[in-house]
Amino acid sequence: MKQQSAKSRYGTLWSRDELILAFDLYCRISFQKTNNRNPLVRELAKFLGRTPSSVARKLGNFCALDPNLRKAGIKGLINASKMDREIWDAFHADWNTLVWEAGRLRKSRSLAADETRIKTPSGDSETLRLTKQRVHQTFFRETILSNYQSTCCVSGLAIPECLNAIHIVPWSDSKEFRTDPTNGLCLSATFHCLFDTGLMTVNKDLTILFAPRVIQHNNSVTRKLLEHYNGRPIKKPLRFLPNQNRLQWHRENKFKA
Repeated sequence: MKQQSAKSRYGTLWSRDELILAFDLYCRISFQKTNNRNPLVRELAKFLGRTPSSVARKLGNFCALDPNLRKAGIKGLINASKMDREIWDAFHADWNTLVWEAGRLRKSRSLAADETRIKTPSGDSETLRLTKQRVHQTFFRETILSNYQSTCCVSGLAIPECLNAIHIVPWSDSKEFRTDPTNGLCLSATFHCLFDTGLMTVNKDLTILFAPRVIQHNNSVTRKLLEHYNGRPIKKPLRFLPNQNRLQWHRENKFKA
């Protein structure tokens, strides 16, 4: 089947497969690193047979389609194509399928190995399920950490090894939102545990709320620490703001008010 292509004002045609890989990279790296000096941009450019500047421009096109960046006054490039928009909309409608598709393209096109490279399953459906789970989890972690600039959105801790990409609606409760970056927060281990156990949540205005029994903890150091953050706003990501419906679900189904 002939690949559908998108035309650039620079005269180069982008296929749908190439755009999927470009958008996948756009999600995985922070906005500030969508430039032609980034090793990952250069790696993708080499794989696609394009210049790093060409790939960086395409990432800039996706920036122009991002409503959260526009609200922050970041316009991106203005020459986004119809197919760029189609890829953007497709990812937002079905993250799981498109994350898997990007992984399949990396494998089938022999992109240089990284943590998300797919090894061809040689066993039963369970092997395929575990492979998909690994691909989805890796995409989610990379996207969430880049989205929050590798910083805990509560404490400001900026040590990647100590951070977790957590699901607002848990992995086990919804297949639909497993790779959706608007269903994620970047939290250090302590706040991750508090959120998962329902002892912490995030209000509609994106402020932090702890359960009363945590705030009233008999350890004065713990109490002062949590009182310090209670009611404060989370560090907002530039892209993929937490979805209000997911946050409401957490407040109604997990939070121990």
